[in-house]
Amino acid sequence: MNETIKFPFYAKITFILVMLIAIFYFLYIAQGILIPLILGFLFAVLLRPVMLFFKKRMHFPHILAVILTVLLFVAFIVGIIAFLSIQISDFTNDWDKIQHNFKIHISHLQVYIREHFNISNREQQKYINDATNDTMKNGKEIIGNTLMSFTDTLLNLTLIPIYMFLILLYRTHFMKFLCKLFKPEHHDKLKEILSQIKVAVKSYLLGLMIELVVVSTLTAIGLMVVGVEYAILLGIITGILNLIPYIGIMVACLISIFATLTGSTEISLVIGVIVVNLVVQLIDNNILVPMIVSSKVEINAIVSIVGIIVGGAIAGIPGMFLAIPIIAILKVIFDRIEPLEPWGYLMGDDLPKTYEWHKIKLPLYNYENATDTINIKAEVQSPIFTETTTHQPKDEPEVNATSSNDKNTTHED
Repeated sequence: MNETIKFPFYAKITFILVMLIAIFYFLYIAQGILIPLILGFLFAVLLRPVMLFFKKRMHFPHILAVILTVLLFVAFIVGIIAFLSIQISDFTNDWDKIQHNFKIHISHLQVYIREHFNISNREQQKYINDATNDTMKNGKEIIGNTLMSFTDTLLNLTLIPIYMFLILLYRTHFMKFLCKLFKPEHHDKLKEILSQIKVAVKSYLLGLMIELVVVSTLTAIGLMVVGVEYAILLGIITGILNLIPYIGIMVACLISIFATLTGSTEISLVIGVIVVNLVVQLIDNNILVPMIVSSKVEINAIVSIVGIIVGGAIAGIPGMFLAIPIIAILKVIFDRIEPLEPWGYLMGDDLPKTYEWHKIKLPLYNYENATDTINIKAEVQSPIFTETTTHQPKDEPEVNATSSNDKNTTHED
């Protein structure tokens, strides 16, 4: 006879914490293997319709359709890198002008500090020299770490197309493996989970691609209006870095500000760059993300931020990029497994996003119109007044005040 062992609450919490520590430690030590594999899986899901087009519409053999799909992906990435390389080479031709304008800005900053903080130019120069000497001491270590990171990045970029090819090639094989893991009565639930994961991943990645194009276009147009040189290059860089949540846009803004030194030393140009980035971010966060990216991936803000921080702590920038799709996949699984359903609800977001005011839709974050209504019923016994008593003892059952001849008298324990 099978008996279920029930552990106390503190034991369950201990088991959960130990399991989470083991999972995060495994992810940390295996990040070099898992990140290219996960990226290959995500891009394979995204490009599967392209492979099906070659296979079903063009009647290509399966392996040829997979090869052409991967080659198109590689050609697209190489094209972007080539375009950026050409633009960056033109940008580096203005390095002397950048240095000259940068020195002018530094001299203006030194005058401001001397007048408002009473720090002489000699003291400021001493601080700069000390910082420069410390940087030079650590220069070899920084260069070594940069080369190692660059080598790892090149290796990962090489592995991603290989993983994509293998995942697309052995897709049916993997599906049969998953079916063998579960009993036949669970196959419908498995099919539903896999289908929803495919929809969530595809919608999220397509949303990111659309967001990249729109943000790049808006930023490039805004910088052209302000009068910044290399506006197209800076727009593309901003769109790419915007894929890194929260941090990417700040780095892009700093790069754009630095690029203004190629054209002018006017502080108004720097202010214009900051305004353009702020306006684009307002449009992105309030229109593009809710409309495009979050249409299929309903994850609340606190889970997103914590997930991005954890992903960054485990695997750096790639971990931050992969945090949201991984959380979305986990939410799909949790929502369809009954014991884990509360965790799926915790990760989700059922707040109404907008309300209409004078035919204008405005943000609304309020639980008054939430999709799920929570009813809390207090178990308090009401006193019953009869001819002989005006209170109800705690140990006696509650009896409705009805006629003694009524056959439908209700008793509640």
